[in-house]
Amino acid sequence: MASSVSPAPIRSAPSSEHQRRGRTGGRVLVLNATYEPINVCTVRRAVVLLLKEKAEVIEHAELRLHSANSTMARPVVIRLVSYVRIPRDTHRRKITRRAVFARDNWTCQYCGSRSNLTVDHVIPRSKGGSSSWDNIVASCAPCNRRKGNTLLRQSGMELRKPPSTPSPDVFIQVASPTIPVAWRAYLAA
Repeated sequence: MASSVSPAPIRSAPSSEHQRRGRTGGRVLVLNATYEPINVCTVRRAVVLLLKEKAEVIEHAELRLHSANSTMARPVVIRLVSYVRIPRDTHRRKITRRAVFARDNWTCQYCGSRSNLTVDHVIPRSKGGSSSWDNIVASCAPCNRRKGNTLLRQSGMELRKPPSTPSPDVFIQVASPTIPVAWRAYLAA
């Protein structure tokens, strides 16, 4: 084992960037070998991948991580050395409130409000609606009560945009409450 592990990073993030639980806590964006974002992991997991030479540092913080016999830059973005195949249908199964809110940009899909959010089935389950990405939207509580157990045409309400399966980037936003500036270049707009 080398006395100092320091892969050549492309950029450095400011030390205040994406810190949680002390100096070494926080999250690291994991990119596939093709630079496609695939996951968020802890700094500890990222360091293990780096030490096993399964990943390389793309961006790091100004802070350094120290062990008994080595020092390395704290990773912020890492890239896997080998391509990992990610099943695309994995993201279709994970329907959570936070994922629905993130997909809909934390905005009511009926009125545009950003407060008091809940989820609504566009076609109510009692009328045969499914719990699928194309039938669930973010809704503020007043709009949800107004629509009630009716279809859109019966309630006189309209959706701002039709619901759909979110991109995999939505799940990265769900995994990390704040998106560091260093990550934005790797996440789709």
